[in-house]
Amino acid sequence: MNDSITKRWLLNILSVIVGIIVLVVLGLSYVIRSYYVSAVEQAITVRCNELDNVFADANSETTTDFFSTAQAYIEDFPDKEQMEVQSVNSVGRVTVTSTGFLPEESEVMSDYQEALSADSGVAVLTGELSTGESIMSGTKVIYSRDGTVLGAMRFVISMKDVNHAVIIYISVFGLIGVVIILGVYISGRFFIRSIVVPIKKMSETARKIAGGDFETTQLTKRFDDEIGDLSDSINYMANELKQTEQLKNDFISRVSHELRTPLTAIKGWSETMLLAGDEIDRTTFRKGMNVILKESGRLTGLVEELLDISRIESGRMKLNLEKTDLIAELDEAVYMLKERSVKEKKHLMFDTPIECFPPVMGDRNRLRQVFLNIIDNALKYTAEGGNIIVQILNEESCITVHVSDTGCGIAPEDLPKVKEKFYKANQNVGGSGIGLAVADEIVQMHGGTLDIESGIGVGTTITIKIPVCKDAAADKDSNSKGDF
Repeated sequence: MNDSITKRWLLNILSVIVGIIVLVVLGLSYVIRSYYVSAVEQAITVRCNELDNVFADANSETTTDFFSTAQAYIEDFPDKEQMEVQSVNSVGRVTVTSTGFLPEESEVMSDYQEALSADSGVAVLTGELSTGESIMSGTKVIYSRDGTVLGAMRFVISMKDVNHAVIIYISVFGLIGVVIILGVYISGRFFIRSIVVPIKKMSETARKIAGGDFETTQLTKRFDDEIGDLSDSINYMANELKQTEQLKNDFISRVSHELRTPLTAIKGWSETMLLAGDEIDRTTFRKGMNVILKESGRLTGLVEELLDISRIESGRMKLNLEKTDLIAELDEAVYMLKERSVKEKKHLMFDTPIECFPPVMGDRNRLRQVFLNIIDNALKYTAEGGNIIVQILNEESCITVHVSDTGCGIAPEDLPKVKEKFYKANQNVGGSGIGLAVADEIVQMHGGTLDIESGIGVGTTITIKIPVCKDAAADKDSNSKGDF
């Protein structure tokens, strides 16, 4: 991963930066060279233009006058150190120079030929001497009043210093570019490492989590950025998976215990009755059969809960929806648990409403299962002499069921989790910990809600809201009209 990201960064980012810097250096070099060349050209042009006044003041109308004036101009020329001045006769040969050395006859003076054909009589060109030295030369042709070519004055400036200055600037710019590239490379490597190293650590952590190691998977958050947020997310995921794993283990332990207890009772009484054979008395036989039936019912209920969770997880739970009288299903659930509440010396209270409630569109068996589960939980967590109060209210758009108990209550930190699958707040009371999750899912499938209010030592109240049938209001209006 490290090599791959680094290579991609080098190819993509550095190549772009290097290309930009090269273009900038070349562009700046071109601008600087153009500036120097323009300055040299302007200096030559200024000298050429001043010759009009020099030869006009000298009243040069003959070749002799031209040569004498040119000789005097060359001798008094102030910028001999910067440029060479040459006097050229009418046939294009250099006769006098400010350096005292005449150029070779083979040297081509293109600027002189250009000046002869130019309307202004001036031409400035760049070229080379026979020695290969780069120069810029400018020629001004001197005419008499009748238009006769008397000769020309030629200015020559070596471009050696200009080229040298341009090379220095290119070198400086190039060095700056190299420093920038090096700085980008070093900072980029540091930046890449700040990404790659944490990602590598995250990859290792993810493999540990996949292997079931939730203890040594905490990542250190170094920066408060996206990588830091990802580290927090992985740490959160590890903690959640750890808790889920613990819940799963606790659930397996609870289910094993819940299965073992009735199976042990069933097996024990079955062996007792089998060993006694025909000699078993009627009372013992009935007692044993009651225990077997009761524990078989517990096993059936537990297996049904497990199957319901499986159906919910896979999306295979289906509802047989029909118009249902919620009062009748709630009354049936209370009736089924009434005898148990009496045996456990707990007060289960429910007053069946006299008025008619609108029907709900629901699955009778599933709704009864919800009520049985909720009331069963209330009985489990309520001590002897405690109260379980069941109420049903008609709130027009929905029917609300309240199941309140005076039991031990639920701690605030456990309250948000009690509807989660496999979560069990009180480990001292029997149960698988999935009944409330199944009930909540069934209520949601009916378009309703299941809310819990509780506190330690003050009991628990569960509120279930199921929407009435959409046409219930219309039916109610129709029935009301029929009464008149």
